[in-house]
Amino acid sequence: MGRDGLGRLRLDRRRRERRWRGPEAQKSSPALLVALVLASLSLMTLDAKGGDGSPVESARQAVGEVFGPVEVGAATAIRPFTAVPGWFRSRDAMQQDLLDLRAENSRLRSDLATGDYNRNRLAEYDGLTAAARSIGSSLVPARVVGIGPSQSFSRTVTIDAGSDSGVSPDQTVVDNDGLVGRVLRVTHTTATVLLIVDADSVVGARVGRSMQVGLLHGRGVLGSDGRLDLELVDQTAVPAEGDAVVTWGSEAGGPYVSGVPVGRVTHVYSSVRESAQRAVIDPYVDFGALDLVGVVVPSGTASDRSIIEADGSLR
Repeated sequence: MGRDGLGRLRLDRRRRERRWRGPEAQKSSPALLVALVLASLSLMTLDAKGGDGSPVESARQAVGEVFGPVEVGAATAIRPFTAVPGWFRSRDAMQQDLLDLRAENSRLRSDLATGDYNRNRLAEYDGLTAAARSIGSSLVPARVVGIGPSQSFSRTVTIDAGSDSGVSPDQTVVDNDGLVGRVLRVTHTTATVLLIVDADSVVGARVGRSMQVGLLHGRGVLGSDGRLDLELVDQTAVPAEGDAVVTWGSEAGGPYVSGVPVGRVTHVYSSVRESAQRAVIDPYVDFGALDLVGVVVPSGTASDRSIIEADGSLR
């Protein structure tokens, strides 16, 4: 027999073995599956009943001892990667907290810086309310928004209330301390006020309990040297130092209503040449720190803003 015949015999043998082996393998596969299922159920039953004495507990411990270090090492290795999203979330939250804290600090600093300013404004408004009750007149509240131009020698300020607010020329202007001046001219939204310390300002006044009448003249100076000179009509009258000076008033209450505090007498001197008594008046108003003022208006005046009535109420 040649080599070709021998090769065919071997091939036929392999085919026969494969045919006989196939059905046996097919028959053994379901049996093997059933055996594995029964083994799994047996292990689950034993593990559920046994607790620490379970027959599989020792196997579990052995597996744990083998694979436990591997799991720990793997967790340690991948922890930096799994922690990246949480790190970004924490970083964003910390940045937001930092921004919130900075905003809160800024607000607190602002409140601290403006606390005195707001308290002063509230006190000034309360003072205007008291002034309205004291002089028995209605007031239009206004803010000082400008000082007279530097090229002018007049002492004036600009307020943010004009004809739309019921303000007109020759009306009295006061603040919570006393007399400020009178309205010179108005626009729809602003007014120019001539201060009583201006050199061209003349105010009729009464002095102390004697009620002596005189004229107050400004010196054109602001600040601590902003004084007024009082010349009494009765040249023989002698005012006393410390006497209070109030406005005399004029017909129809313009330009000055009566009874508004002006200042106090600080010095009295005699003029030998004129045989008259003169006095120096220290005004109550601090003209270097004017802010909230009130313009005296007739009762019932139409205005685009609230008016403080003579009884202290708002309209």
